[in-house]
Amino acid sequence: MASPTRSTARRAPQVRSGAESAKVLPADVRHLHRTLLLSHLYKSEPKSRADLARATGLTRVTVSDVVADLLDRKLVEEVGTRPGTRVGKPATLVTVDYTSHALVCLDLSRETEFRGAITSLDGDILYRDAIELGDDRGDTAVTKVTQLAHRLIDNATVPVLGIGVGTPGIVSAEGTVRNAPNLGWRDLELARHLHDELHLPTYVANDADTAVLAESTFGAGDANGLMLVQIGLGVGAGILCDSHLLRGPEGTAGEIGHVRVSDEHIVCSCGRTGCLETYLAAPRLRERLAGLTPDRATHELERAGQQLGQVIAPVAQTLGVFDVALLGPEDLLTEPFLRATQEAVNATTSHFLDRNVTTRLSALGSDGVLHGAAAHVLAGELGLS
Repeated sequence: MASPTRSTARRAPQVRSGAESAKVLPADVRHLHRTLLLSHLYKSEPKSRADLARATGLTRVTVSDVVADLLDRKLVEEVGTRPGTRVGKPATLVTVDYTSHALVCLDLSRETEFRGAITSLDGDILYRDAIELGDDRGDTAVTKVTQLAHRLIDNATVPVLGIGVGTPGIVSAEGTVRNAPNLGWRDLELARHLHDELHLPTYVANDADTAVLAESTFGAGDANGLMLVQIGLGVGAGILCDSHLLRGPEGTAGEIGHVRVSDEHIVCSCGRTGCLETYLAAPRLRERLAGLTPDRATHELERAGQQLGQVIAPVAQTLGVFDVALLGPEDLLTEPFLRATQEAVNATTSHFLDRNVTTRLSALGSDGVLHGAAAHVLAGELGLS
């Protein structure tokens, strides 16, 4: 990877020319071995070096060398011995050192503020911060993102492994925000900007894409087939199929917010009218609910849920995704909203399948994008997913 400002969920191979492209360099092999061992240790019981050799197929000498390297990097730690039944030295157990490094995570999807957190390597949130967004857009919004990241880094008590950012809009694999009209950003090299300012590996991705990774890594989702719909400043979906994040060649996969759902002449941030986002984005939906009686508000939420269900059902059935998680403000994702969404999905999808498409609230609650930002850093820096 030419630059640490990458935003992909997995480390991309370096490109080399000529005969050199066929070579596997020692550094590549060491990286693969580190990733392999960490993946076997992450969120599992402590293991001995012999356990790791059996599980990975690597030789004991190789495992010992890699574990020594990981100990030097403070990514794993020794945690005692396993009582043995055979004569000889008890096996020393190792596990991931979850508190040795911090992850700086930013969620730019909220209506009124940018939120940030410091997490441990297993996703536990150790510190929170936020900065009011107000009416700031464009360059002033970028300044606030930078300020928030600086504040988080200043409050980290251990080395920061990297920065993860979940933002609304279309985001390239390099972390460039191609278009985020709700924030006034177009062709903004956000990952490069933060890397140049903060000198840390930086991963920037669409907010729904980060959240679906979090639902799979830290929540209740199955990476073999999961859609997560994020409702915030805008509306978007992140989709995992066969453990792969679907992005599309231009990073536009999951942009359901700009599917036309009504004939109403409300202008969307994209310039068109009738988009799902004009109705379901949190600020727009709150405008519709303002001043309504409880009964009318319930009806409006049911209508919003129905529109969402009609949009996500064909996407889910086409891709063979049966688990759809919803992430957004708790006061909007109410029981009437969820019921109407599920009813619309039921009415739109086939009933000849063994499984039905089901909708539910995200297991991660309001921290889904923050956890997703952490998941992107873990995947990019350590190969964990």
